[in-house]
Amino acid sequence: MSGQAVTIPDDRAFASFKAECLCEEGWSVTCNKRNITVWVKDMEEGKSIHRIKCRMVCKDVSAETMYDVLHDIEYRRKWDRNVIETFDIGKLTVNADVGYYAWKCPSPLCNRDVITLRSWLPIGKDYIIMNYSVKHAKYPPKKDLVRAVSIQTGYMIQCQGPEQCHLTYMAHVDPRGSLPKWVVNRSSHFLAPRAMTKINKACLKYSEWKRRHNPGFKPWLYPEQTTLPSIPLSELSIQRAESLEIIDESSLAETQERDDSD
Repeated sequence: MSGQAVTIPDDRAFASFKAECLCEEGWSVTCNKRNITVWVKDMEEGKSIHRIKCRMVCKDVSAETMYDVLHDIEYRRKWDRNVIETFDIGKLTVNADVGYYAWKCPSPLCNRDVITLRSWLPIGKDYIIMNYSVKHAKYPPKKDLVRAVSIQTGYMIQCQGPEQCHLTYMAHVDPRGSLPKWVVNRSSHFLAPRAMTKINKACLKYSEWKRRHNPGFKPWLYPEQTTLPSIPLSELSIQRAESLEIIDESSLAETQERDDSD
């Protein structure tokens, strides 16, 4: 989002995000195996901004289940091994809120966190969830984490039948660091496909888990259920990358990490 003030995305913003998810012009395929394709866009000279797009064909998962899994913050704490901390801060409208997410980065990089304005919209049988970074006075950057910037990140879920969907993840992110080349290569060839596979596995187990954990509670579908406090837009401002410290991690060498299998 390039405007000066914090705004809630409108139909045009969702349409633009969908168009970029479907567009392949200007994107380079870095991985295409089994049911997952990964694209990247070259970073601008002298900038650390990272752009990646992944698409996965899910043959045993409905679009509705995928949508629920990507929204359900309690379930994410169970299946997402990269989570350090995540919580909702407050609601803006029936389809927009503000949240915090901190995640583990590949060793030896510093871990990152982000505060985002997230919005979502069902479009027929398809769904879009997208976010961008904002600032909130009560949640300043932490000393032990690098505050990253989501320029625009999100998911598009396309229904392909009763038990099949396509999931596209697209991230336009400034990680606030001079990253070594192996990070970008590893993200597109290994980390992104693995993350998509874990989402798919999480979807296959969601129905059973949800039956035992507040099965009727889905505020992303039923906004009257939300218990989040309302946040006025005046409490938020655009998170400018220029205002954050840049961490130089370009000289860090790659380490071998253990694969967290389920």
